[in-house]
Amino acid sequence: MALNNFVKTVRNIMRNDAGINGDAQRIEQIAWMLFLKIYDEKENDWEFSDDSYQSFIPAPCRWRSWAKDLGDGQALTADALLAFVNDTLFPTLKSLEVTPDTPIRSAIVRMTFEDANQYMKDGVLLRQLVNTIDALDFSDYDESHAFGEIYESILKEMQSAGSAGEFYTPRALTDFMAEVIDPQLGEQMADFACGTGGFIVSWLKALDRKVQAAQTAQAQKAWAESVYGIEKKQFPYMLCVTNLLLHDIEAPRVWHDNSLHRDVLNYTEADKYDVILMNPPYGGSEKNDIKQHFPSDLASSETADLFMVLIMYRLRAGGRAAVILPDGFLFGADNAKLAIKEKLLRDFNLHTIVRLPGSIFSPYTSIATNILFFDNVRAEGAAEGFCTDKTWFYRLDMPAGYKHFSKTKPMRLEHCDPLRVWWSDRQELISEDGKDEKARVFTAQELLELDCNLDQCKFPKEEEEILPPAELLEDYYKRRLALEHEVDRSLTEIKRILGLDVDAAL
Repeated sequence: MALNNFVKTVRNIMRNDAGINGDAQRIEQIAWMLFLKIYDEKENDWEFSDDSYQSFIPAPCRWRSWAKDLGDGQALTADALLAFVNDTLFPTLKSLEVTPDTPIRSAIVRMTFEDANQYMKDGVLLRQLVNTIDALDFSDYDESHAFGEIYESILKEMQSAGSAGEFYTPRALTDFMAEVIDPQLGEQMADFACGTGGFIVSWLKALDRKVQAAQTAQAQKAWAESVYGIEKKQFPYMLCVTNLLLHDIEAPRVWHDNSLHRDVLNYTEADKYDVILMNPPYGGSEKNDIKQHFPSDLASSETADLFMVLIMYRLRAGGRAAVILPDGFLFGADNAKLAIKEKLLRDFNLHTIVRLPGSIFSPYTSIATNILFFDNVRAEGAAEGFCTDKTWFYRLDMPAGYKHFSKTKPMRLEHCDPLRVWWSDRQELISEDGKDEKARVFTAQELLELDCNLDQCKFPKEEEEILPPAELLEDYYKRRLALEHEVDRSLTEIKRILGLDVDAAL
């Protein structure tokens, strides 16, 4: 089918269905169907290479059994299709028995569907949607590769799909971080809150260049087995698994689970990774039973803080990490944050902090963010009691001609070029009057004496700008959207604390 019309076609079909309410439901509806379609294509390959292969999905529930329309008038449609999907397909896939011995390529079916939803109420429209998705030919390399780009655009739409936006990090950012980390064959990479799999895909793309240079089956196997992910929420988990299947990871080692549900002191060497790339959830708070999994001095209520502790306990000796964190972590002065930052300086080599423009995640949130790069090694020249020698700060300014990033003007990889140039030739960049610091270096001792205040090389205070009426309205709506999301998240947290039904209306 014409791939450039795919998104438009499925959107038009679902727009007419009374069960679909908003972008988030539309994307989730597409996601589980795409998963089954792509999984069925993978099963064709597994059956071809293994005569003894047995599908984990019962025969009537395989895509090829119920979704195919051969044009003979026998395909399920209307009420019969709705009844099958609602009363047979979903209950069957949600209840598939998974044991510790179940292969991951089978277990992902149950994990993908255990909290998935079927929203459509019109069986005729559902048949139209099934036919549109079935027309995709993933056995054709060119079409499969091209659809990978289409799928990327579907994930980007999540930025305007309410709370779903928290699972999408701009691809330019994940690609740059993977590039700087410089993956090596044989290394294991992890993301403990992997969302839709953006960091995993960027890692695979960067590592693939090494695979192509090696041109061996062993290198290809190392590439496919190099990634590990955990995602707490069902919707992004489903999108992530589908994303990895599209990128030829036939057995995605991605789990539907909460990374914070285990005592960090119990992790062994087998639980650690060479590289960790993450944009952990932030802005939320955790219950006391979660905090009990962490040493008392590091047990913060802030989700991002706990993920930082988790990362430190699961980064292998000699390993490398790149983590996106909000400004609040840099200047936070509560006891737990101070303890976490001191541990980072004393036990790890925190070599670089990149200050990011505030609108990178717009319109989802206006929270300013940063990338922390650190290694689990003792830097040469580090003072006694520290693994960090020097920490460099660099402020990545908005590119020329941009007032802010937006859906129509997103961050692009080339916007990291100034940082890329500076990275290989580090110099302090401070104005003559000393008021504007774009790049600066501190020793670990200096940062400790600053009470671990990592809020350095700040962005200049913005001058108030008088916008034309049209731009003023657009800016207002973006700010309101971000504020509404923050309010909704706060109300959800209040309901959770009070023991109320989180899904119920206030």
